[in-house]
Amino acid sequence: MPPALCQGANRLETASGHVAAHLAYSLSSLGDLGNPAPGVMAAKPKLWYFPGRGRMESIRWLLAAAGVEFEEEFLETREQYEKLQKDGRLLFGQVPLVEIDGMMLTQTRAILSYLAAKYNLYGKDLKETVRINMYADGTQDLMAMIMMAAFKPPKEKEENIALIVTKAKTRYFPVFEKILKDHGEDFLVGNKFSWADVQLLEAILMVEELNASVLSDFPLLKAFKARISNIPTIKKFLQPGSQRKPPADSRYVDVVRRVLQF
Repeated sequence: MPPALCQGANRLETASGHVAAHLAYSLSSLGDLGNPAPGVMAAKPKLWYFPGRGRMESIRWLLAAAGVEFEEEFLETREQYEKLQKDGRLLFGQVPLVEIDGMMLTQTRAILSYLAAKYNLYGKDLKETVRINMYADGTQDLMAMIMMAAFKPPKEKEENIALIVTKAKTRYFPVFEKILKDHGEDFLVGNKFSWADVQLLEAILMVEELNASVLSDFPLLKAFKARISNIPTIKKFLQPGSQRKPPADSRYVDVVRRVLQF
């Protein structure tokens, strides 16, 4: 990858009763962490990013899964980006940027970890948390390849997509199929809805956009996809008109290149 592109890349940062019961437990156990004091209106999280998926999309997914409404400001000009830098909001000069709980947060992994912990989607103990981290990091690696494919020349992009689908079928999806087979439970970790489940579904849907039959050899992942997609908050996010973004197109690529100047 050319150095300029590398630099830009670095900156980009139904359900069964059983499943419904676990979801109800997940949502009911959020406690006071995500709730304001009585009579106080909590400010919605605000997201700054380009008008597309990129590294912000997993953050949108996690907020939506937790049932949290959020606002967005889209960066479409270099001036908007420079103003955020001048105001000291971009810790390392990078987006995503999320304003939440009186903080300006950058760095995708840190933001996702905070949200997962805040909304009780991060396991019951350190052993569950580290497994959630492992699974989330694995799916993030897969999705990052898809994100960057949009910035490649046409021929290279086509070859890259074929490689991504192959890797999904031989490296990533077999791992999750085995996890589901070995423990025989509905969710990836602790038989409770978590960040790992949200991000795996996101990754599955992204790969299916490249190859609709990619899950043909993975029956447990097909069932997982159907199960998680029918969780009410997820189902709502998957409906037309939600804040879920479409796959990257030439306009999105042009905006990112213009704002980041690469």
